[in-house]
Amino acid sequence: MATDTELDAFDLKIIRALSQDGRMTLAALSDIVGLSKTPCQARIRRLEKDGFILGYKAIFSPVKLGLEHVAFAEVKLSDTRAAALNDFNRAVMNVPEIEQCHMIAGGFDYLLKVRTRSISEYRRVLGEKLSALPHVAQTSTYVAMETVKESSNLL
Repeated sequence: MATDTELDAFDLKIIRALSQDGRMTLAALSDIVGLSKTPCQARIRRLEKDGFILGYKAIFSPVKLGLEHVAFAEVKLSDTRAAALNDFNRAVMNVPEIEQCHMIAGGFDYLLKVRTRSISEYRRVLGEKLSALPHVAQTSTYVAMETVKESSNLL
């Protein structure tokens, strides 16, 4: 079995299989991976303990939930010292419409993926929530016309 910092072929097979179907039975996973249930389960527990597997969740259809409008917002801050970045990072966690937030090296400071029901709802979120985040100096918005690929499968 691999140490807590390296993954072997069995670990990668487990991660790949669970990323496709996190609800599969241990028996099905064991068949896919090529290990019996007991060592397969021990590896899963180790991968969870070592932080390779962070959790299990249901993945919902944003379109079915009426959240098909996706916009990406570039955000420039007026202050990029550590305290200001921390203020911004904490505040972003409280805006449910922000699906992803990435600190960027480049011409702006953050890239936000924002999901709403419509362009008018996005406009409201931009004006009332995004622009009100700490230290925001400027935003630029790019509206996604179509999602071509969106995946959480890493391997």
